[in-house]
Amino acid sequence: MHEDPLKTVYHESIVDNPGHFSQLINHNTALLCIDLQYLDAVEGYGVFRDPETSGVPKEGRDYYFSRLQNTVLPNVRKLQEAFRENHLEVAHTRIQALTRDGRDRSAGHKRLNLLAAPGSQEAKFVESVAPAGDEVVVNKTASGVFSSTNFNYVLANMGINALFVCGVYTNECVETTVRAASDLGFFVTMIDDACATVTPELHQASIATLKDRYARVITTEEALEDIERFVHGQNVFERSQG
Repeated sequence: MHEDPLKTVYHESIVDNPGHFSQLINHNTALLCIDLQYLDAVEGYGVFRDPETSGVPKEGRDYYFSRLQNTVLPNVRKLQEAFRENHLEVAHTRIQALTRDGRDRSAGHKRLNLLAAPGSQEAKFVESVAPAGDEVVVNKTASGVFSSTNFNYVLANMGINALFVCGVYTNECVETTVRAASDLGFFVTMIDDACATVTPELHQASIATLKDRYARVITTEEALEDIERFVHGQNVFERSQG
């Protein structure tokens, strides 16, 4: 297999750019939790209400929900707690239409017959990783939050220049959002073990592309270490000087 000829330049310019850490120090980094809701992340609801028509074979469903329950949701919770404790923003996206019948949905979601109506069970967040307080919640009816909402405008208003990204599905909404965020100039960190999709192969295929082009890809433990080093330590130092 040939070496990736552009890997070095992308790492120097984007993936390993020290701006990732300066944005943490300056509190200009937000955690973005993608689509962790009943529609697509809880067994027996939404697209998994009828397993036989979900399009995902039993092996894939077993893998996906096991990874969610045992790895992804606990890790997302750890990340949320760390961001909140250090006064860093936590934002959430979910699939939700503006109308009960979904007539405002994207053409793609209409073709997929994908609908989470306002107030429906499918639109509810998974309780263990639900928004807290007045955290930003952005509703969408497309894979990418940037292409279908005013989220870029909202982040600019809040002074956010960097994102730590987690959620589902790795190869769909997560990957689409990571690519768009990078194109828009955000410093993007993707948390490998806080994302999931319906097969390990699809997950790894997304990781393999994103890690050398569009995002720094790290584990939850590494993300927590970054927060401890660049944010918590800075907070303690500032309090000691006060």
